Amino acid sequence: MSRELSAEFIGTFTLVTAVCGAALFSAPSAGLIAVAFAVGLSVLAMAYAVGPISGGHFNPAVTCGLVAAGRFSGGKAIPYIIAQVAGGAVAAAVFYVILQGAPAAGKWNTFLAASNTYGGTGFSMLSVGLIEIVITALFLLVIVSVTSPRAPAGFAPIAIGLALVLFHLVAIPVSNASLNPARSTATALFGGAAALQSLWLFWVAPIVGGDRRRGGQMVARRIRQRSGQSVSEELIAVILRHRYRLRASPITRFRRKRVMTLVTVSGGGKALRRVRTHPHTPSVPAFAAA
Repeated sequence: MSRELSAEFIGTFTLVTAVCGAALFSAPSAGLIAVAFAVGLSVLAMAYAVGPISGGHFNPAVTCGLVAAGRFSGGKAIPYIIAQVAGGAVAAAVFYVILQGAPAAGKWNTFLAASNTYGGTGFSMLSVGLIEIVITALFLLVIVSVTSPRAPAGFAPIAIGLALVLFHLVAIPVSNASLNPARSTATALFGGAAALQSLWLFWVAPIVGGDRRRGGQMVARRIRQRSGQSVSEELIAVILRHRYRLRASPITRFRRKRVMTLVTVSGGGKALRRVRTHPHTPSVPAFAAA
């Protein structure tokens, strides 16, 4: 566990290093493209470097989203998030010290300019919150899809890094592109009162956006409550049709190496009729919604 937390610390430290370095020193001359590529390339590099150790989350919203998707243990989530926030805060502190020694005649940004805020002369809280929810949901969709066993092996960090570049190019003009509560916390610590007052939104919106499987979990609970069948939330991949009318759909259960088939009924208000289990079915890749 200590190796995993160290990997998350280092990965998030590198990500926030990219954010602070590019936003404070490169952006005034190179623009938002410098920040977008710095963030995307940092995640790509760290995903290859330490991803095999910890899974390469580097982001509390990613950790929470993977827990909701059944792809990560909930018991590890809090230690991971603490390591991520600590890594980001240390990186921001390093760049705060560096900024104090910058020449006065230079063209540099402040930590407030590098922070995520809303209101004032910027976009409204609604606009900022909405774009953070949307781009984080899309980011988690990319992560869950490209790390599925069905995806080509070895290319996930490239897809994730390029997706992060894309989402930063879209969101920097609106919200300064958080997608990551640890990143927002790191810059807010040195960005002053305005950044700290806005920080809550950049915890709530990315985590809400990342929890893309909540609807499936609610369906699983409803099936279990109404039918008495024990259906695992992390295995639910139901296709909703006209008031919970479902087709027979194979649900893979990779941990126990069996396939469960949900047998549906025609009435939208009726409970699931039964679950057919095929315990001897060969193991197949775990389901990951695309």
